[in-house]
Parts: sequence; C-alpha cells; structure tokens
Amino acid sequence: MRREVHAEWTKLRTVAGPWWLLGALVVLTVAAGAVAAAVVPCAAAGCGQDAARISLVGVQLGQAMVALLAVLAVCGEYSTGMIHTSLTAMPRRTTALAAKAVVVGGLTLAAGTVAVLGSVLAGRLLLPGSGFTPAHGYPPLSLADGPTLRAAVGSVLYLVLIALLSLGLATAVRDSAAAAGVVLGLLYVFPIAVLMVSGEESRRLLWSISPTNAGLAVQTTVDLADLPIGPWAGLGVAAAWAAAALAGGGLLLRLRDA
Repeated sequence: MRREVHAEWTKLRTVAGPWWLLGALVVLTVAAGAVAAAVVPCAAAGCGQDAARISLVGVQLGQAMVALLAVLAVCGEYSTGMIHTSLTAMPRRTTALAAKAVVVGGLTLAAGTVAVLGSVLAGRLLLPGSGFTPAHGYPPLSLADGPTLRAAVGSVLYLVLIALLSLGLATAVRDSAAAAGVVLGLLYVFPIAVLMVSGEESRRLLWSISPTNAGLAVQTTVDLADLPIGPWAGLGVAAAWAAAALAGGGLLLRLRDA
C-alpha cells in the first residue's frame, strides 16, 4: 500500500491543476464565509440566525473545488492513456483506488482544515459588525464552544467525504466532463430539486438522503429539533454515499478495466 500511495502522491504533486484547486478551495470558502458574515444582519436580540453556519457557508462553494480535484485525479489518467501504465504498475485495482483515496482525502483534509479555520476566524472578526454581539445573545465565535467546534470539524469531514464520493463516481464514469456533471449535479441540482417537491413528508425524506443537505446539517448549531436529520446522522448519510460510490467505482475498475 505504501508504494501505491507514493505513486499517487507523485502523480498529483507533479501537475499544477490540483494545487490550483486546493488554493481555490481555501480562498473561495473563506471569502464566501467572510462576505456572509459581513452582510447577514442580526439587528436585535433573538434574531434567530446561526452564526456558525453563516461563517461556514463558503463550504457549499468550496466543495465544487474538492469535487473537481477528485475528478481530475481519476479522469486525467484516462484522458491521457496513463491509466494503462498505472494499472500495469499497480495490478491490484482495489489497492490502487484506495491509495488514490488516501492521497486525495489527505490533501482535502489539509486544505479543508485551513479553509474552515479561516472561515471561523473571519466570522469571529466580522460577525460583531453585523450585530452578532453578546448584547444580542451571540458571544464571539470560538472553537471552545462545543456546537461551533462540531460545526467546524464536521465541515472538514464533510469536504473529505465529498472528495471520496466524487472519486468513486469519477472512477465509475471515467470521462472528465461527464463525471464533473454527475458530481456537481448531485451536489447542487439535487438539493434544488428537493425544494420543488410538493409533499412535506416526501421533501423531508429526500432532504434526509441528499448528501449535500444531510451532510451540511452538521454545521447547524441552533434549532436542531427542526432538522429532518441530526447533525452527525446527516454526516453519516454523506459517508454512506461516499462508501457506496467508492465500492461501485472499485467494482467497475476491477471488472471493466482488468
């Protein structure tokens, strides 16, 4: 396994694309969170806003960079024909995919941690100017606060799970454009489609099984009883999607690309 991980790390670090995407993940996540913290108002006590979630809203934008990173890691090899060399050098298909997951997941974990910490810091600095003050019931945003820490850690884990989900789907699809379309559609179009469902029960059910909606529930720190699914259970839904995608992609890699 060590040899396979080293090989995947060598392939990714020698091309520029992944580093641009990781940089964009950090910049977009922090920037979107900072803008939200600066413009969302809390004009009076009990305004009902979720300060932690406002600061971490950029994760919804940054996840696109994570998805594209995973697609690039897989489909780049198919587009260049390098996949044949890779599979010849690493004939154990499942191990090769696991090594790619370790590298992509590890890079996402590192960049995601920086992005989330930057977002929390931006929120701590900017939210008071929008009315999120102790007088309105909002102490300064801090990781020493249990719900805020859970939202921050959960956001990092969510980004890693999105990377693994995208990796599995890209392995199954193989084509860069198609894989990007499938992944981004799942992350952005599916949640919008859920809102268009008329029945309340059906909408809540679809919300609960959406990897984006359910997974990002981990960011919520207020009114948890109103959520269709709990924060950690929602992250578990995202983990189930990632596991299913990797299992399906790994199976196709063994059968189709043998």
